Amino acid sequence: MEASVSFSHNMEDEYEKFVRRMNPPIVVIDNESCRNATVIQVDSSYKHGALLEVVQLLTDLNLIITKAYICSDAGWFMDVFNVIDHNRNKVTDERILDYIKKSLGPDSYFASSMRRSVGVTSGTDYTSIELIGTDRPGLLSEVSAVLTHLKCNVANAEVWTHNTRAAAVMQVKDEETGGAISDPDRLALIKRLLCNVLSGSNKSREAKTAVSHGETHTERRLHQMMFDDRDYEGMDGADSLDEKERPQVNVVDWHEKDYSVVTVRCKDRPKLLFDIVCTLTDMQYVVFHGSIDAEGSESEAYQEYCIRHVDGFPVKSDAERQRVIQCLEAAIERRVSQGLKLELCTADRFGLLSDVTRIFRENSLTVTRAEVTTRSGKAVNTFYVRDASGYPIDPKIIDSIRKTIGQTILRVKGCPEEPNQVSQESPTRFLFGAFFKSKSLCGFSSVRTYT
Repeated sequence: MEASVSFSHNMEDEYEKFVRRMNPPIVVIDNESCRNATVIQVDSSYKHGALLEVVQLLTDLNLIITKAYICSDAGWFMDVFNVIDHNRNKVTDERILDYIKKSLGPDSYFASSMRRSVGVTSGTDYTSIELIGTDRPGLLSEVSAVLTHLKCNVANAEVWTHNTRAAAVMQVKDEETGGAISDPDRLALIKRLLCNVLSGSNKSREAKTAVSHGETHTERRLHQMMFDDRDYEGMDGADSLDEKERPQVNVVDWHEKDYSVVTVRCKDRPKLLFDIVCTLTDMQYVVFHGSIDAEGSESEAYQEYCIRHVDGFPVKSDAERQRVIQCLEAAIERRVSQGLKLELCTADRFGLLSDVTRIFRENSLTVTRAEVTTRSGKAVNTFYVRDASGYPIDPKIIDSIRKTIGQTILRVKGCPEEPNQVSQESPTRFLFGAFFKSKSLCGFSSVRTYT
């Protein structure tokens, strides 16, 4: 009798663990060889997504990657990163260095941790809500008002707007219990009412709402949601950056090596590498070789990648080439924050977001992006605001808002726009911003802020 063998994901996981035990990753951290950066080298057996796992970890630690060399071939990869902290110093905190070694070293599991970071697992602390729909003035205020009415308190969230679309990942808690919302009827009501708000009067583009319990890597999930929503389509520049500041992305063939070579030039910012690697990974491309160079906080970043699709082939057609370019441009532009930066720090209370965003809306301000979190009973919020009609913000409006909310509670970071700076963005690129986690309350940002 011929024996039949079936394979399962568990068997695949066990094989991956076996390969990992036979070829444990090696992490070397060097603070001596480079004068102005900490050098981190990671060697390990290759698996699709392993590069993203490393970049994601360094990015989540708020480290800035100034240079990198990537090599992945013959079942093995080697990545070398020059990193600095947000004060542009070497990384000397032993707790952070030890965490990097443990997270990327022999005791870690790239594949399993990555699946956890982008998926949904069971949890009791909060309920995750994912939203995507057409952006418009007042949308944030409406969403926060609905959540307040439904007795939901937003603990953490991030919201991005790009190309007339808005996407959010929010972590909400029940006002009374302080934990996750488990009642299926109440969850269904939350989904229905939020979906109605997102849909509005626009029937041409679909609005989606998903509710679940557990954890997700918020920024990667936002990239995935907007990519699935095809926010990269129809980017004619009206809703994008000024031509001088738009990213320059190019894809050419390297026939001798059977690679496609992707080059990116744009203004540098801390999470640029993560955004690009995340998009290439989710588009099912493998980075075999790469070089990243960005020196200085205001410098231009240059990145080059040799890629193939997971099917082993380079970019096959002009249509595929154009799609790669569009998707990478969209991934870069999603995180660009246009507007005046306002930071709010105060004792948290139920309905705070609804009240603040209502004040913005009543003063004709639109939030292009924002970050909100609660820390030890304090709300720490960051808003990027512009005039809803696209004109420069009247400083008197900001003064009035600060008096209403509190001069010491709401601070202005950056400079008001000059009167001759007319907005180049579409009036349909509106807010969906006050739900984010803020990572810093220090320093000043320009009117257009790259984070």
